[in-house]
Amino acid sequence: MELRRLAVFLAIVDEGSFSGAADGLGVSQPAVSQAIRVLEAELGAPLFHRVARGVRLTDAGEALCLPARLALRDAEAARQAVDAVKGLLSGHLELACLPTLAIDPLAPLLGAFRARHPAVSITLLDPEDTADVLDLVRTGRCELGLVGDAAPMRGLAVTRLTSQSFRAVLAPGTAHAGVLTVDALAGMPLVAPPRGSSSRDLLDEVLALRGQAPTVVVETAQREALLPLVLAGAGAALVPSALADFARRLGCEVADLDPPVGRPVSLVRRDAVTTPAASVFCDLALANAAERVAPSASVGADGA
Repeated sequence: MELRRLAVFLAIVDEGSFSGAADGLGVSQPAVSQAIRVLEAELGAPLFHRVARGVRLTDAGEALCLPARLALRDAEAARQAVDAVKGLLSGHLELACLPTLAIDPLAPLLGAFRARHPAVSITLLDPEDTADVLDLVRTGRCELGLVGDAAPMRGLAVTRLTSQSFRAVLAPGTAHAGVLTVDALAGMPLVAPPRGSSSRDLLDEVLALRGQAPTVVVETAQREALLPLVLAGAGAALVPSALADFARRLGCEVADLDPPVGRPVSLVRRDAVTTPAASVFCDLALANAAERVAPSASVGADGA
């Protein structure tokens, strides 16, 4: 099997159609169809069911997905290894990150990484929750993931990096003493992401430890709407400290929480050889974690 044909196969899987794969690869649709015909002939099995609005994987196609991704990853690792030996690190890095970790700690890490290795391009995927991040890394769709916390899983290596602290953001002009108790937060009308998101799970857990439930008056999956809603007076919100600093500059009131609220931040990768670009990023993340002063990670008065 040629790597080029495996790349065409995965492009169809990711785009959902032969035409989408052709557009993404910058080739003609007949060229895509021909590559798949040859690949299916080599394997002796059809890889796709042609359906009305695209394609659907056959059992053989499902079985090929992970080996194909790993084959392309290994080929990229070999190419990058040669570049690294020559002192010209290049290539591509794919990461999956929870939305609330993208501002901090990921953005400063990516900035430092790009400053040191400008020849490496980066794709940042935006999964909905921790389970999605783990699945993207496990299946080889991306090489690294950043999550709040994750239990050890077969085939995955999970490394604790640091902790992420949270603060309350309030509408402009809201009176507060600089510190807000979690019980007081529970009594406020809140703007929050939907259930199942990592930050909503944290909010529910924090208040449940105090025997409380959140009073969510606006629930939105559009995270970019959180701060505008708070600014408009729709309610308060629980957000990462880095986002709270930005909210203060916009005009929101910001309060620390008593007891402090936070969660761990962990780096996830496959328990296998990584590309040089991924290895360098991991080293950078670990060095950064060792240097920064980790905020409190407690989510309740007893630190649970």
